[in-house]
Amino acid sequence: MAEVAREQRDHWERTYADHPGMYGTQPSEPAVHAAEVFLSHGAKMVLELGAGHGRDTLYFARRGLAVHALDFSPVGLDQLREAAAGAGLADLVTTTTHDVCRPLPLESESADAAYAHMLLCMALSTEQIHAAVAEVRRVLRPGGTFVYTVRHTGDAHYGAGIDHGDDIYEHAGSAVHFFDRALVESLAEGWTTPEIHPFTEGDLPRRLWRLTQRRPG
Repeated sequence: MAEVAREQRDHWERTYADHPGMYGTQPSEPAVHAAEVFLSHGAKMVLELGAGHGRDTLYFARRGLAVHALDFSPVGLDQLREAAAGAGLADLVTTTTHDVCRPLPLESESADAAYAHMLLCMALSTEQIHAAVAEVRRVLRPGGTFVYTVRHTGDAHYGAGIDHGDDIYEHAGSAVHFFDRALVESLAEGWTTPEIHPFTEGDLPRRLWRLTQRRPG
């Protein structure tokens, strides 16, 4: 897995460098949902994992939320900082280059909410996914909300391409860990029962779940 992780880091660095702003400027559907949920619960500060070049980060900031954006791609975060400055949102956006396989660079119970759009379904082992979600729970304040999205085993690319084991398949250079319901339910242990919303994205289309769960208050 370590070799796959290094290859994926290089893949995304090249991708962001070759295709600046590749996902556009409009927020994703999960980000629009997440902002409403976060604001309805009085959140002020959001931790975003896997922010990329920041289309969702900037949307949260435009809604008045302070965002600490993490990504393992310095290239993507450079694009995010430039876009935030251009939009007059630099004061609301903090960026940190970070590998989600390591402990989160935040104090315990310091974030009001957390968000991760397809970060957890990258080339991470099941063990690494559990550790990452445990870290999110650690840094969230009691009652804090976590919204994340993942591709699932009903996706057309599940089982296609290079099989790396542990439900991880690589297609067109991108390795994805496809989630089943058992994994989602195991990740919700110690949280409120997750709200699971199926949706599609992209041209394939990719089939995903949006999960919304809260740390008990």
